[in-house]
Amino acid sequence: MAKDRILIVGMGGLGVPASWALARAGVRRMTLVDPDPVELSNLARQVIYRDRDIGVSKVEAAARWLFERFPDVKVERHAVALDESNAARLVGAHDFVIDATDSPVAKFLINDTCIAARTPFVYGGVVGMNGQAMTVTPGETACIRCVFETPPDEDEIQSCREAGIVGPVAGAIGEMQATEAMRASRAQTFSLSGKILIYDASGPSRVRITSVSPRPGCGCGAWKQESESQAQGR
Repeated sequence: MAKDRILIVGMGGLGVPASWALARAGVRRMTLVDPDPVELSNLARQVIYRDRDIGVSKVEAAARWLFERFPDVKVERHAVALDESNAARLVGAHDFVIDATDSPVAKFLINDTCIAARTPFVYGGVVGMNGQAMTVTPGETACIRCVFETPPDEDEIQSCREAGIVGPVAGAIGEMQATEAMRASRAQTFSLSGKILIYDASGPSRVRITSVSPRPGCGCGAWKQESESQAQGR
């Protein structure tokens, strides 16, 4: 059965290309979550926003842009930050989540909430010329805590902010996230479930996909299923 209720958390460098790609592909139900207004500095790489949108909430500006080009798209907007007070409700109302945030705390919240709700999601991250994407199928494949365990400390977060992101790299990762969401909407197998894609644009652009195993003892429980599968295969 198709699952087409897609939640996009973050309407910046990742969320913009992801939402555009989904609309082009025929996905007609999206929910956008972002607390921020459009700023002048966003216009260079968050290409759906225009001068007229400065000061307008990103979710409202994005919804207007999408509707003007794809009138059949139904966009629900929440101009709020995803936090402990609303995460379970928002995630629980959707079939798939795109993590397009730039906040490590929000990323771990999305991970934990999706694991609890058993809602698949695709993680995305960009720093400088490098990007990553990974799809998590709760209870079956490695989650974000399997890979990173805990959010980075403040010094690491500050270093990432200083490095910034490069627009084309964010665009590439956002499109990859949209592809995984489209697979969800068509009830197809995810291409990045249990795998992490690493995109390096510092030289000739390189893409590497590596399998990721669940971490023993992680609260997501995927390692238990892997252990059981290995035991049955003996």
